[in-house]
Amino acid sequence: MVHDGGGYGEDTTERGDGWLRILLYVAFLLLLGSALARFLIRHTGENLAPWVVSLSVTLAVLYVLDPLLGRRRTALRYVWLGAVVAVWMALVWLAPSFGWCAVPLFFIGLRTLRPPAAIALIALVTATSVTAHLRLSGRLDVDVFLAPPAIAAIAVAVFVQMDRQSRRQRELIDDLIRTRRELAATERREGILAERQRLSMEIHDSLAQGLSSQQMLLQASDRVWDTDPATAHTHVRTATAIAEHNLTEARRFVHDLAPADLADGNGLDQALRTLAGRETSDRITVHCHIDGAPTTPLPDRVQSALLRIAQGALANVREHSGATTAALTLTYLDDQVVLDVSDNGHGFDPTTTWTDGTSAARDARGPRGHGLPAIRTRAHQLGGTLTIESHPNEGTVLSAAIPLHPATT
Repeated sequence: MVHDGGGYGEDTTERGDGWLRILLYVAFLLLLGSALARFLIRHTGENLAPWVVSLSVTLAVLYVLDPLLGRRRTALRYVWLGAVVAVWMALVWLAPSFGWCAVPLFFIGLRTLRPPAAIALIALVTATSVTAHLRLSGRLDVDVFLAPPAIAAIAVAVFVQMDRQSRRQRELIDDLIRTRRELAATERREGILAERQRLSMEIHDSLAQGLSSQQMLLQASDRVWDTDPATAHTHVRTATAIAEHNLTEARRFVHDLAPADLADGNGLDQALRTLAGRETSDRITVHCHIDGAPTTPLPDRVQSALLRIAQGALANVREHSGATTAALTLTYLDDQVVLDVSDNGHGFDPTTTWTDGTSAARDARGPRGHGLPAIRTRAHQLGGTLTIESHPNEGTVLSAAIPLHPATT
């Protein structure tokens, strides 16, 4: 917040206190009008009446020009303030009852001038009012001598307190705005990181797995190209089919990141069967079992996540387990849907028990790679759990349970 050297009012009046300005305008005009009426009633026919009326009208016109000058401290505004004070002092000298108009002038000075000049102006206005009343009474009146300074002190104290409160409020608002901006920036960064993680999982579970399968098939065909052309050609045709599917997946990935197997209205059951058929080869046979049926259609994000989990799990089976048989089992329960991926591979010895995906599973080849963390993240994003059971030479069972109510609705 920029502050221009300790002045009052200029900042305050720009911070939502328009109602106070309106009140001061109305109060000033009422005081001016009542003083003029009092003078005309008590001094009818005097030669001073035309001057008092003319000066009163001039002061009223000058005062209502205040909003047109804006709140900025400019030379024109200083000239206007000087004219207002000069006309008022002339009126007070002719008719001391106009001294009550001094209170709104206090606020004008505080709003327009910096503290030293504002205090000096208030002292001048107060002294003028006291002098005029003492001249009118012709004697030393304690009330007249003390009342104007007391009113001036109260007006200054009220204005300064309001100014301080306004500044503190503005500082709080600025802090809130700054905090909201920082929070928004943090959320954007977290969103970007989350989106990057999601994209990395999508790429790993779709394009990377397909490319890995193609590489393995082409390497296998190269090894038997001369000795077993028929098998080599079969491998090439399978790799071509996977490449075609990968191309479809890439186009779907660019379009809306939805799994290609779920496109065109295919449900999760059919998508898992298609996946099992595609993953079946001369090295491994993948079976698919569907147990039960959903009472209500699964949300798209649940279907997508379960299909990606199945793809990631089968990629681990294909690349690490050495299994010859694997099975996908989808079970619909009343409150959750469970996907089990099992294999008869060599298994592994977890460093800790895999429950809810919180341990670091390792096999003889080292870390299992990006697949298991991605699977765990997908399950947790839907409020689900991930359990992995494995023992050396006894295969592995991965189980992902996704609740249907209320997290996935």
